[in-house]
Amino acid sequence: MKTIDPEVLAGYNAGVEKGRLHKGLGLIEFARSKELIYEFLPPPPAVIYDIGGGYGEYACDLAAHGYEVHLFDLSETHILMARELEKERGVSLASAQVADARAIPRPDASADAILLMGPMYHIVDWEERLLCLKECLRLLKSNGLLFTAAITCYATTLWAVTHYEKNSLLDEGAFQEMLATEVTTGHHIKNPASTYHGIGRSYFHHPDTLRAELALAGFPHPDLRGVIGPCWLIPNLEEAWKDPKKRENILKIVRLLEKEESILGLSTHLLCISKKP
Repeated sequence: MKTIDPEVLAGYNAGVEKGRLHKGLGLIEFARSKELIYEFLPPPPAVIYDIGGGYGEYACDLAAHGYEVHLFDLSETHILMARELEKERGVSLASAQVADARAIPRPDASADAILLMGPMYHIVDWEERLLCLKECLRLLKSNGLLFTAAITCYATTLWAVTHYEKNSLLDEGAFQEMLATEVTTGHHIKNPASTYHGIGRSYFHHPDTLRAELALAGFPHPDLRGVIGPCWLIPNLEEAWKDPKKRENILKIVRLLEKEESILGLSTHLLCISKKP
């Protein structure tokens, strides 16, 4: 198996993921993803594998609802942070261990559902992503559910366009070349000639590519949703989110548009619900 970009792993081990789902567009991503997860999951105490689950935001939330949750992540720091989050939330995970999403040390057909919320954009080679998805197929019971998250190939471009007044990245030829590669191939590769300092080597999906990979791995008829929709464009989103009425109005728009094919890419983040035959 090929290794994950050391820069990406170093960032996670430094704790950069901490709090991401509690600010900015992460607020919408977390809220709508949880709604969909709980809508489709079997009742507790079903067995859930949270693979590439970071420091356990989803895992601890599921444990609080009575599920038997096993957390796996490549970052040792994330596993340590997950243990701290358990204490903070007053919940208990069934297990939490360092593991590669392409080789999870669990028996065949042992999970009722799997959350795959991060690995698909950090495994940059097509063959390796299929290994990851086929590993999920192995682990799932018959009719088990897979929740697969992805970042769209338009995400960096949309971010750059909406932040043009704050930086001059779009004025750089090197950055424009990086965006063109990302949009046309899905490969997010930082150009050393650019001043861009964002996420390391990654793969960002076109919606159709994500569907195709899931189907090829053995998950037919994936149900794809744009879990943020256009709502990350709302000015002062974090302030609006504090108002329960405004928060619900935002989520209404996400729910309304999340399956609209013509704007799936605008969502920046996708969630696909699939079932093992």
